[in-house]
Amino acid sequence: MCDQQYTEYDTPHLIMTYTALLTLAIFRDDFSRLNRKELLTFIRACQRGDGRQYTGSFSVVPGSNETDLRSLYCAFAISAMLDDWSAIDKERAIAYITSCRTYEGGYGQAPFCEAQGGTTYIAVASLYLVPGLSKPPLTAAEKQRTIQWLLSNHHPDGGFCGRTGKDSDACYCFWCGAALQTHAQILGATELVDKLNLATFLASCQFKYGGIGKAPGERPDPYHTYLSLAALSMYSPSAAMGNHVHAESWAFEPLDPLLNAREETARWAKKYIPEPRNLKA
Repeated sequence: MCDQQYTEYDTPHLIMTYTALLTLAIFRDDFSRLNRKELLTFIRACQRGDGRQYTGSFSVVPGSNETDLRSLYCAFAISAMLDDWSAIDKERAIAYITSCRTYEGGYGQAPFCEAQGGTTYIAVASLYLVPGLSKPPLTAAEKQRTIQWLLSNHHPDGGFCGRTGKDSDACYCFWCGAALQTHAQILGATELVDKLNLATFLASCQFKYGGIGKAPGERPDPYHTYLSLAALSMYSPSAAMGNHVHAESWAFEPLDPLLNAREETARWAKKYIPEPRNLKA
């Protein structure tokens, strides 16, 4: 082992750790080289404690001031994949999520921020990732208000916008659509999304040489292409297309909306990332 200490330029990063674990699961790594003990130490070091602004939230690196709901979601997702929540003060973390909720029913990146589709997904997914809660993560009234706000962002053109009054953007078809999912017992409003209209919007965002942009006429990029395909994995229009010649081309393998990965990949992660049972104390 190298004795060299981490510097501020090469320290572990919470968001990159989440993406690295899922990438390894995509490649079907067996995680035999994963240092689970130190991974938990890292997560614990990222959570902000008493006396600091945004207590209960997570910094992207230990001691950093860069913190919002995105890093909290990554800490929760990693803990879910590890099947070990011992590194997280769940009560304080959930209190922080609650503090980011807005009057509209959505969630901002931090307390008192404007509600956004992406951070609303992150907040809701985080709440539903936590195991063993004594009561539902949202009351019936809170759940209904969040559903209403998300659906108010579902435009007649089939797309979703990320903030009130904005234009449709392909990536929010995933962010808002995933939060509304019935699968994995999130908000349970899948049937309220117009699948055929959503697919029509995403089809209009395709670039003639491949890829998907944020809106019709925009240049494509990997971010919007991936999230558009992820949205279609949850809201495939193939059944509604009947015997249409292209119906099968719109069928995708199902997605786990809590981890944002194919169900097959999510199952692999949950099987191989936790500490092997024969090694547990």
